[in-house]
Amino acid sequence: MPSRLSVLRSRTVYQGSIVQVRSDRVVEPGGVTADREVIVHSDSAVVLPLLDGGRVLLVRQYRYAVRHYLWELVAGGMEPGETPPQAARRELVEEAGYRAKSVKPILDFYASPGFLTERLVLVQALGLTRTKAQPDADERIRVGRFTRAELDRMVRRRAIRDGKSLIGLLWFLRAGGPRP
Repeated sequence: MPSRLSVLRSRTVYQGSIVQVRSDRVVEPGGVTADREVIVHSDSAVVLPLLDGGRVLLVRQYRYAVRHYLWELVAGGMEPGETPPQAARRELVEEAGYRAKSVKPILDFYASPGFLTERLVLVQALGLTRTKAQPDADERIRVGRFTRAELDRMVRRRAIRDGKSLIGLLWFLRAGGPRP
């Protein structure tokens, strides 16, 4: 039984500006030979922005793929050579119009490891000060500031439906995120 991955064939089926789709024939560790379709996406930073007084910033934007407006943590793909803290700082300015005095990676996870390469890094941002937001031309973003109790209700009532935001907020609510 092989102990390492062996890629027998790999071909790019689609190359877009954000994702690449590959079709691979592989022998996985353990000996399984399989055809795997893989969506390649850059890693991303997910920002847990904590305001003085204990409120958390969320952004609301329309997500075409699911045809809904969603409340989410600030997040975005990492540029080549960018670290998770650098990406978190950039995204926080772009999407929410805030700068952070300090950022700290908390945990990392995979969005959907069955077919997607993207690794997400949850980064806590503290010491926030306002600045001018710099959203992309196709982004219409609303910023909200929520208390721990409001976030808990939103999670319980299923008003937060985005996976990366659920992970970050559940960490904050359950694993001892800073308390005011």
